[in-house]
Amino acid sequence: MTNLLLRNHSPDETGRVHHVTPESAGWRFIGFDLFQLAAGQSVCGRSEDRETCLVLVAGRADVTAGDQSWADLGDRMSPFEDKRPFAVYLPQGESWRVTATSALELAVCTAPGQKGGLPIRLIRPEDVASSVRGQGSNTRLVYDILPDSQPADSLLVVEVVTPPGNWSSYPPHKHDQDNGGAETQLEETYYHRIDPPQGFAFQRVYTDDRSLDEAMAVENGDLVLVPRGYHPVGAAHGYTGYYLNVMAGPRRAWHFNTAPEHRWLLKPA
Repeated sequence: MTNLLLRNHSPDETGRVHHVTPESAGWRFIGFDLFQLAAGQSVCGRSEDRETCLVLVAGRADVTAGDQSWADLGDRMSPFEDKRPFAVYLPQGESWRVTATSALELAVCTAPGQKGGLPIRLIRPEDVASSVRGQGSNTRLVYDILPDSQPADSLLVVEVVTPPGNWSSYPPHKHDQDNGGAETQLEETYYHRIDPPQGFAFQRVYTDDRSLDEAMAVENGDLVLVPRGYHPVGAAHGYTGYYLNVMAGPRRAWHFNTAPEHRWLLKPA
């Protein structure tokens, strides 16, 4: 894999901006679609062998999942509003439909369903744990939408807001080997938003042996693929960074390994 950065562009006639499959990414687990819909526009889907998490990044929508429906979900019009998101989890074999009731930014996150049988569930903002991680210029805000403490077969989904000039996914860490409680093998996508939107952030994806080593200037609406390696993000001064992370792998647990040369940064100040 050489092209890790997928640039933002105008949506197609269905409203889709990004479309990642295991085949297009050259990996095994994660699928990711990003839709920008006008009010009244709809998208739908169904997978016999993949579970799905629908994340309302911004805007409101009517959502039908299996035999359940919710009207006019969503109470933030931007991921920078200091509000946690609404999301809906569906196990494999269930169909879904989303109809925008305002301008809508919708992320469709998928991964293999392994057992099935889990219930469809609405994930409300009050169900999403929030925390502040790091210290100093490494401080960031984290919203755990679908953490490993909540039921799913493969998916892990989280939002991160990085203040201007700060770093996140830092000190550099990786999760590309299965090593018990020390590390799990997880593919990952980063869907980036920047506020104000003319700004940028930087992301580096690299391995210890530098067989993979890419540094990318990331702009508003871009998507970064992380098949393996370390993947720190830095927000430019004056610009707040947001990203939606999707992770999945052969074992559903988030255990990461910090780069040895940077572990000194984890010591208390």
